[in-house]
Amino acid sequence: MPLSKKARIEVYLPDKPKPANRRLQKTFENEFLQTFGGATVIKNIKGLYLSVDGKTDSDRINLVYADAPFDFDANFKALSKYADELREFTL
Repeated sequence: MPLSKKARIEVYLPDKPKPANRRLQKTFENEFLQTFGGATVIKNIKGLYLSVDGKTDSDRINLVYADAPFDFDANFKALSKYADELREFTL
């Protein structure tokens, strides 16, 4: 049986105790719950990145994601628009 190309929307958020961070995470959780019928939250993940000076640095992050119930390729434009709207809201 061939694998399906389902879409997944992921949001990586800083794991900081600030109230604004917690509200933003809850907002994404609720958005995915209402839009896709569910969300997965993985807390306290180690995120790695290279700093400006080329050294490895890390942060604690939380991941909130949802699997969309439709094909990625057939709905690429709608998914891109949705992701852009989420980004604009966040900024």
